[in-house]
Amino acid sequence: MRAAIFHEPGKIVVADVPVPRIEPDEILVRVRAASICGTDLRIAKHGHFKLPSGQTRVLGHEVAGEIVEVGPRVVGYRAGDRVSVTPNVGCGHCRHCREGLNNMCPDYEAFGITIDGGFEEYLRVPGFALQRGNVFRLPESVSYAEAALTEPFSCCYRGQRALGVGFEDVVVIIGAGPIGAFHVMLARLAGARKIIVSDHSASRLDIAGHLGADVLVDASRQDLVATVLAETRGRGADVVITAASSPQVQSGAVDLLATHGRVNFFAGLGQGGAVPIDTNKLHYKGLVLTGTTGSSNADYARALELVGQQRVRLGELVSATFPIDRIDEAFEHSASGAGMKAMVVFDDSEEVAP
Repeated sequence: MRAAIFHEPGKIVVADVPVPRIEPDEILVRVRAASICGTDLRIAKHGHFKLPSGQTRVLGHEVAGEIVEVGPRVVGYRAGDRVSVTPNVGCGHCRHCREGLNNMCPDYEAFGITIDGGFEEYLRVPGFALQRGNVFRLPESVSYAEAALTEPFSCCYRGQRALGVGFEDVVVIIGAGPIGAFHVMLARLAGARKIIVSDHSASRLDIAGHLGADVLVDASRQDLVATVLAETRGRGADVVITAASSPQVQSGAVDLLATHGRVNFFAGLGQGGAVPIDTNKLHYKGLVLTGTTGSSNADYARALELVGQQRVRLGELVSATFPIDRIDEAFEHSASGAGMKAMVVFDDSEEVAP
């Protein structure tokens, strides 16, 4: 089979490798779609602390496909099942895992980091991932591409749950990339009164408008604070979501908030992420600061229901598809910001949306 193998930062090689052999408690999935995430781009460029020097790995954690082999000890799955796989597999016994927060487990395993991921024709799913609830059957209405995109969508779903977005809220989303677009979809579903999106890319802002954003702010020539105040008659926003990895965006987010406003620092900053925040504003305006990372399996299940009910159409965010042998081009497309989501597909007949 063909697989894209990470060797070291800056080096991913597509090669022929043996199809994985599964153990009695494992399944083998024929990958149909695997989308590229910002995490994949960072690992490809900088590596990962869970990937020691000299360790090779198949990246890709937004993945869906069809079960082609089932170990004799596996219960509840069979060959032919259409499935997706959530990336973070908790240890199963820590406090966070007991509370259903596998995304917060300090001793996690992860597809595309500690376990080979989706940028290969066949994916081996270990028994512990099955046992801990990381494999989901797909509704018939959900394509493989949409199922792969449900993983980042579920992370945004978790962020908006933390904010409690409602029908009276003015929501500001800073960043109109794929994550910002998912947040637009969710804020629209929640019935937000007004959605304001800011970005430097006119093409991405156009997509945000198509998805339901009410006000589009070109950050290269418009002042976001002034726009928000004008759109809210000087009150400020009820909700701000930072969907761009920028210290300036994070430190300025509280300046956009109304009294009792809420912010979600969705995009991380990596190393050196400390930013100044005016805590007087937090104190006197009663602001609420939240941060979320990843999603739990429960979040993914709820997000997949939304996709299955066709209340959102994630396939609209697939801007380009690539075969595995052109994965370098797929990474370049994803990193360029020219489109939205780049998708690696393993079947020419795969449709982006059903």
